[in-house]
Amino acid sequence: MEPKNWLILTVAVIGWHADGGAGLGWGLVAALFAGVLPAAFIGYGVRRGHWSDRNVGARRPRLLVLAFIMASVAAGLILLIAGGAPRILTDYLAFMLASVAVLAAITLVWKISIHCAVASGSVTILALIYGPLVLPGYALVALLAWSRVALKDHTVAQVVAGSVLGAAAAALAYATLAGTAGWASVR
Repeated sequence: MEPKNWLILTVAVIGWHADGGAGLGWGLVAALFAGVLPAAFIGYGVRRGHWSDRNVGARRPRLLVLAFIMASVAAGLILLIAGGAPRILTDYLAFMLASVAVLAAITLVWKISIHCAVASGSVTILALIYGPLVLPGYALVALLAWSRVALKDHTVAQVVAGSVLGAAAAALAYATLAGTAGWASVR
């Protein structure tokens, strides 16, 4: 239930929803920049001893990872826009970029759960697009939140805040963009 897995699934499904097979292709390009490259960067940092594990708990390395993720998502967004990817996917990546910036700002003073923010945001946007059949995905968010606390990586407040922020950001993205081109056909 790592963030990369949620992101890869979400952008691929949104791409498919937007334009079938071609949209799935664009979703996989987005997945490369939103999930695969950041995961490779994190793995490289672990192997080189720059941080202790994939969760990157220390503030300074965590901010470095978030900066890399923002650069990667921004590069992917530019590529998607230049290549003519479906609007719903480029808009979603733009909101993802803004969300990572907010998470980075919060990380300057507090260790909010990025795992829970990403999971909750993914379930929210997919539920808004596909309907209530996706809502049981929140059970996975709750399980993830429990595990982050049980592992002592976060407090209850940090996982709740991450979950609320992720859901709110996804709902805001949907509410802001639902009437624009590419989003009008959603649902």
